[in-house]
Amino acid sequence: MNLQTLRKLTTRVGLSNTVRLVAHQLKGKPADGMYSIRASGYEHPFYLRPHGSDPAVFKQVIRDGEYDILPPETDVELVIDCGANVGFTSVYFLNRFPKARLIAIEPDASNFAVLQRNLAPYQDRVRLVNSGVWSHPARLRMSEEPYRDGREWARMVRECRPEEPAEFVATDIGTLFRESGAKRISFLKIDVEKSEREIFARNYESWIHTVDAMAIELHDDDCRAVFERAISDAKVPLEFRELRELTVGVRREKSQN
Repeated sequence: MNLQTLRKLTTRVGLSNTVRLVAHQLKGKPADGMYSIRASGYEHPFYLRPHGSDPAVFKQVIRDGEYDILPPETDVELVIDCGANVGFTSVYFLNRFPKARLIAIEPDASNFAVLQRNLAPYQDRVRLVNSGVWSHPARLRMSEEPYRDGREWARMVRECRPEEPAEFVATDIGTLFRESGAKRISFLKIDVEKSEREIFARNYESWIHTVDAMAIELHDDDCRAVFERAISDAKVPLEFRELRELTVGVRREKSQN
């Protein structure tokens, strides 16, 4: 690692973890490319790929508390993590709310492999789905079109053309909610690289009123327009605010002033 890389890593994962990563690399690259780091307050290590986007996600979610939205005493039954990436947000919620169950959905195979490693200690509380979230069970593929910086946190999916084989069949939030057996979606996290435009374009009526809190990243003006139209048309009783890159909504009786 050069000096610039070391500085970036230190900013994103901390000095002690940077030393840990350098020591790991001196021993040789692991076969799966995953390196372990630690975070205060977490019993189990986190696994990441130090040369991709994983350290930046670790900083946002674990060090900066990007999803620190609900008080720890909140009664959280079910969290649905759409666009779970490598699982840092899922691990955050599983630790902050020890009684919660969680469904993590991630389409990219390489991200999903890291997700599985990070969520292995919580396997009795989680369901992992290697698919994309859509409005209906469409035939999907990973998009070849580079998005944003093209790194691991910017993977997009698209519907297959008629002649193309599908890489997976999409899932949808309504189906995930019904299969969970939960009475409510306590927290819905959506970061799906513009697929939110499809999720909120149709077929959201069956589940949208079951959501107690939501955090969504809206990736362009078109996505925002579709989302805001759905929220308005459904008269969803959530109070929304902007929090850095996220649009956050909390049910009125649960919101904190």
